[in-house]
Formats: sequence, structure tokens, C-alpha cells
Amino acid sequence: MSKSKPTRYRTTNWCSYNASLKKRGSLTVWFDPVMVWEGLPTGRRGRRQSYSAAAIQTCLTLKVLFGFALRQTTGFVEGLLRLAGLAWSVPDFSTLSRRQKSLTVDIAYRGSDGPLHLLIDSTGIKVEGEGEWHARKHGASKHRIWRKLHIAVDEGSLEIRAVEITGNDVGDAPVLPALLAQIPEDEEIASVTADGAYDTRRCHETIAERGVQAVIPPRKNGKPWSPTSPGAIARNEALRAVNRFGRTIWRWWSGYHRRSRVETKMNCIKLLGQRLMARDFDRQIAEFHVRVAILNRFTALGVPLTQPVT
Repeated sequence: MSKSKPTRYRTTNWCSYNASLKKRGSLTVWFDPVMVWEGLPTGRRGRRQSYSAAAIQTCLTLKVLFGFALRQTTGFVEGLLRLAGLAWSVPDFSTLSRRQKSLTVDIAYRGSDGPLHLLIDSTGIKVEGEGEWHARKHGASKHRIWRKLHIAVDEGSLEIRAVEITGNDVGDAPVLPALLAQIPEDEEIASVTADGAYDTRRCHETIAERGVQAVIPPRKNGKPWSPTSPGAIARNEALRAVNRFGRTIWRWWSGYHRRSRVETKMNCIKLLGQRLMARDFDRQIAEFHVRVAILNRFTALGVPLTQPVT
């Protein structure tokens, strides 16, 4: 069989997409005067918090976006408030560090018009230790620490809909149920696409319980499972299709190539920093969530719309 020519694509909304890329680099920062900056009463005993969660997230967002340290973030926000003519106080670096540990980051998303097509993947981000070149040249120390980021991206809007952070000793497959649990039950999911690392019985069963199509390539040495559940039956059908037509045709037929978009999103996450600045695990979770909120905001500004060129 002759090799098919790669499909060429053309961007149809270049003008609006070009404008959105310029907006991503704009230094304009808007502070709503009616924004709840000071902390609100909680109804509990004791002194209330001086700053709201929105104020802490605003400061941490600027910290992650520009790669500042905590003290630099405090000075930067203070200068912005002075330019805006707002007489608001600024949380000091110790307040930001303390509140980051328990902060619940508000991650906004637009949603899709139809059912979700979730693309799932994971990657590692360094916390401590030497870089890859130093490790290959001089050897790695015992204090190299990594965290694993697991995300689920909506193919339609290209926004991150679910995120989980684990240690580097946790595999990919055990985290998939937690990612799907973050999608509301009343929101319809059409398919879940992931690589062969998620070809486990628990992953297929979790996907089948939501009535969703699983687009997961069977392992190369995979054997048929006992057809005792809907997840096992769907996986066996994919295995038969791969054995009969080959993996290349199965990937084209199932739409597995869509998973490249979540890999692109992973690269965008690392563009905000190749390593984490926080050292505490709870603070690292908040730092990851702030990155996700920033990327979803960038995506909301505009994405390219492409179509195949005939």
C-alpha cells in the first residue's frame, strides 16, 4: 500500500487569531474598583482574613506569569495599584506564601457547544535537582524531585477541564478516574482519548460507566479480556480492529491523532516555567492551578480555526 500524502491545513481566522496573540502580550492590567479585595467575614470565631481569595489569586497569577519571587510580586502589585489610583493594601510575601497553601484557585472555562471530547495526558515538571544536561554530563544527585501533572483538555475549546498533581511514583492510569470525576455528571462526554499507558481494566470500566467511547490503543502485547463488562467488551473490539487492520488505520479511523493537541498544551504549560518555585506540595498544587487558569484565559482570547486544503 502506497504511503498517503500528509494533509495540509489552512488557518481561516488569521486576522482575529493574530489579534488574540497580541492581546496575550499586552501589559494592560485592569482592577475592578468593586472587586472584593479585603477579606470578608466568615461567621467563625477569631480574626478574619485581611485579603480575599481573589486578591491572593491575582497576586499569584502575576507571580507565575512574570516569573517573580514573592517579594518582587508584592512590589509589582503595589506599583500597579498606585498607577490605578487605588488605595488598597498589598499582602506581604509571608501572607502570600501562607495563603497559597490552602488557596482554591478559580479556573474559568467557556465550555463547548456539544459533547466533550476529552484528551488526557501527563508530564513531569522538576522541583529540585540539576537539569538534564548536568545529569548526563556529571551524573544526577539523590535530590532530584519531580511532580507529575495530569490534565484533560476539551478538544472543542482547547481548554483544560480537569487537572491532578501527583508525585513521580504514581502512574498515569490510576489518575484517570479522578480526572473524569471533575467533569459534572450532567455534562455529556462523547469520547476520552489517551495513550497506551491507560489501557487498563479500571480505566476502561470508569469510562464505560459514564457511557463514553474510549479511544485508547491496546498494548502491543495485549490479549483479549474476559467480556464480563461493557469496558472489557469495548476494549476487545478495539483490539480486534488493531489486529485486523493495523494500528495506522485504527488511529485514523478512531481519531486518535487528536491527542496531539493535549501534548501541545503540555508544552504551553512548561513555557510558563520548566520547574516549580514552590517547595511544599500543597503550594505546588496551587501553582499548577494558577498556570491552568492563565492558559485557559489565553485560550479564551482566541484560537486558530483550521480546515484541510483540498
